[in-house]
Amino acid sequence: MAQGRVIAVAMDAEHRFSKIEVPEIRIVAGLGVEGDAHQGVTVKHRSRVAADPTRPNLRQVHLIQAELFDELRDKGFAVGPADLGENVTTQGIDLLALPRGTLLRLGRDVQLEVTGLRNPCGQIDEFQPGLFKAVLDKGLEGELIRKTGVMTIARAGGLVRAGDAITVELPPPPHLPLEKV
Repeated sequence: MAQGRVIAVAMDAEHRFSKIEVPEIRIVAGLGVEGDAHQGVTVKHRSRVAADPTRPNLRQVHLIQAELFDELRDKGFAVGPADLGENVTTQGIDLLALPRGTLLRLGRDVQLEVTGLRNPCGQIDEFQPGLFKAVLDKGLEGELIRKTGVMTIARAGGLVRAGDAITVELPPPPHLPLEKV
């Protein structure tokens, strides 16, 4: 069982690109981060609401691995926790390599199920010019690699703080690769 830790937590009641780093967030089962603009059973992302507001919200809690910030720093970008809109910044777990359905346990009580990859949008270049290209890569087979974290749904709620342990429980095989959600 892989283990990592929470580096930072963030939320924002408004739909903005970056979130606000806070001392703790409360995860509500079936809804996401209490008080966050993306909390809910159905989609909250503006473009998805416009397309079909009745679709299930597979993007309740967004996680990014802090290792991405180091990679971006090496490319000349200054990016830190909450800047890219994530609720939880992690360290020590390759989130992008997890299969769909992985269960992440944060702290004592919180359980998040990985639903897919966050698909970066053009707003990222408004935050820092050139960042959009820097968070995309090509794999060995020429496939597009999205590096802006994973999206999850809240299976069990509770408080999450920086320093909390994260354990990973893989789903039973066959493991399905992550796709954008």
